[in-house]
Amino acid sequence: MMEKIRLETQFSVSPQSIYEAWLDSEEHSAFTGATAKVEGRVGGEMTAWDGYISGVILDLEPYGRIEQSWRTTEFPEGSEDSRLEILLDEVEGGTRLTLLHSDIPDGQGEMYAEGWEDYYFRPMRAYFEGSGDQD
Repeated sequence: MMEKIRLETQFSVSPQSIYEAWLDSEEHSAFTGATAKVEGRVGGEMTAWDGYISGVILDLEPYGRIEQSWRTTEFPEGSEDSRLEILLDEVEGGTRLTLLHSDIPDGQGEMYAEGWEDYYFRPMRAYFEGSGDQD
């Protein structure tokens, strides 16, 4: 059985700032602290964390939604990609980011839920909120 994760967090920057950074190789690398390559268009490939994560961008709604296939080098051989959806909503004081991650191989959901917090949300908060960019 496949697993799914739903996480929510807030950032004190605009949805546009997060959207553009997620889809930009240089900024994605900067906010995670590891090499990322992102072709920021539908059909574009992305890798993050020095190739540990890979996927393809499936759908984009500017400043509101990013959908992509997603897998890591720890997925079982022959398994399908999981699906990642990032929803960005403007709220008072910034942006609410809702992460929907589905079709995760059985037994790996908790590991990835912790990974999103430790390797994305925390460093993103430091990157965006430590930069003084409060647009």
